[in-house]
Amino acid sequence: MVVNEKINLRVSELINKYSNPSNTVEQLLCDQYPSNKIAYKIINENMEEYDLTYGELKTHSTLIANGLTKRGIGKGDRIATLMGKSKEYLITLLAIWRIGAVHVPLFTAFSTPAIALRVNGSNAKIVFCDHKQQSKLKPSDDFVLHSELDVITTASFDQTPNWAERWEDLLATDVPIKKEVNLDPDAAIIHIFTSGTTGEPKGVSLPVKALACIEAYAEFAYDLRQTDIFWNAADPGWAYGLYCGILATLTTGTPAILFEGGFSAQATMDIIEKHKVTNFAAAPTVYRSLRADRVELSAGHKLRCLSSAGEPLTPEINEWAQSFFGLSVHDHYGQTETSMVINNHHHPELKTNLRDGSMGRVMPGWSATVLKNNEDVPEEPGVPGRVAFIVNESPFSWFAGYIGNPKKSAEKFSKDGKYYLTGDTGSIDENGYFYFSTRDDDVIIMAGYRIGPFEVESALSTHEAVAECAVIATPDNVRGEVIEAFVVLMPGANKSDQLTEELQRWVKTNFAAHAYPRHITYIEKLPKTPSGKIQRFVLREQRKSEISRELNNGED
Repeated sequence: MVVNEKINLRVSELINKYSNPSNTVEQLLCDQYPSNKIAYKIINENMEEYDLTYGELKTHSTLIANGLTKRGIGKGDRIATLMGKSKEYLITLLAIWRIGAVHVPLFTAFSTPAIALRVNGSNAKIVFCDHKQQSKLKPSDDFVLHSELDVITTASFDQTPNWAERWEDLLATDVPIKKEVNLDPDAAIIHIFTSGTTGEPKGVSLPVKALACIEAYAEFAYDLRQTDIFWNAADPGWAYGLYCGILATLTTGTPAILFEGGFSAQATMDIIEKHKVTNFAAAPTVYRSLRADRVELSAGHKLRCLSSAGEPLTPEINEWAQSFFGLSVHDHYGQTETSMVINNHHHPELKTNLRDGSMGRVMPGWSATVLKNNEDVPEEPGVPGRVAFIVNESPFSWFAGYIGNPKKSAEKFSKDGKYYLTGDTGSIDENGYFYFSTRDDDVIIMAGYRIGPFEVESALSTHEAVAECAVIATPDNVRGEVIEAFVVLMPGANKSDQLTEELQRWVKTNFAAHAYPRHITYIEKLPKTPSGKIQRFVLREQRKSEISRELNNGED
């Protein structure tokens, strides 16, 4: 059987697996595995370890599910989690899905208004939270607890406020679930909100059938194997960490790492070495931090696969990774609305040579193209346009629109419904390799040239003094717009007029003479979403306000 036939057969198998309503979610994600099989090695911030088996996950999640059932919570109800990575978090997730309820992830770095937006927007009936997160849920002017909302905390008895209940009390519930809950393939299991990179967060419903795409990604892109020790360092409060960390692990049964502590470059290296991690995934921000902190790694590490997603992978990361790990980082592309869809795959039958700046080739089960900017027809190879997916040729496609937002939903599809429009611009070469350019909102038009900030950022980031950077357009009377770069310097590098001129020459030499930044601003850190994506629109708004103040002062 040729490779394409084998892969296509696997795509069909996965679609059938997750389209069969007799397969319950808890069976697919937990109960099918031997009870003594390790699901996660959980490591706390003091580097203490705990092995969570599928047997324990099943037993405890069933008890929590019983407690929810006793409260009248059931199929289709929204349950939010404001929880860090922990044993309790994993057990709560499985409990939610056992009763057919829908999980609403809340990132632990959110402030109360951001939490309220998502809790109220999803009409959640319960919020599970950690002890450290309790204060954000306290009834106040910012967060009004509606009468049907309960708060359940992992805090101890003496630290539980009078408006919350304890997580451990649910474990004592002795009311059994009457029967397994079977869900239609289109039934939601997650109600997640987009990251707000370019505007107001929007609600997305992830159905049971989307698990087919997620397991395919785990196999095709990560090449997850039963012999792997897998670690996706992304936070499960966001799509990449939840879809491609938690769900990718549970769909494949691959033993994985869950680190409860905050990010530390040295802790990351210690865990990779001590626990013999073989397959590691993280946002580009993590790799940049490892590079900037100049951590050390022994030659005896067991890593065989490195992956990245969330933001484009700039060239300096792989230059460093090859010398540091002896491996290349494979860039992957996806969205909250699609999961991962274009990848530099690790699977031996899909793996190809990496190409600088390419986010890879379309994943089996999807059909992608690049459309012209002004009409819904494919663009010529190598010419930038709108990245899109052909819906009726993408059996893994599952996004039907934003919850309760028909206007924004319509904007994601061509008028005839043939194409799903990602909102990203890029190009595709003759061999099917995709190259990311920018979000539509981030395109810079200077003197008639359309310039994507990613190309400029890619050039800047290869300079030894640059830790990371972001590029935006600044108004200009002559050219309409000019390029301004915001640069975070490497430790030990100092800003100066000489360095600015050097960086401008660097871009002229390594990218294009016309596309160098006319202005360079040095800052301590870039504005980002909690998931690590650069918020260029924040930089644009800041510069707009500064220009407005300068004009007003001039009038005075």
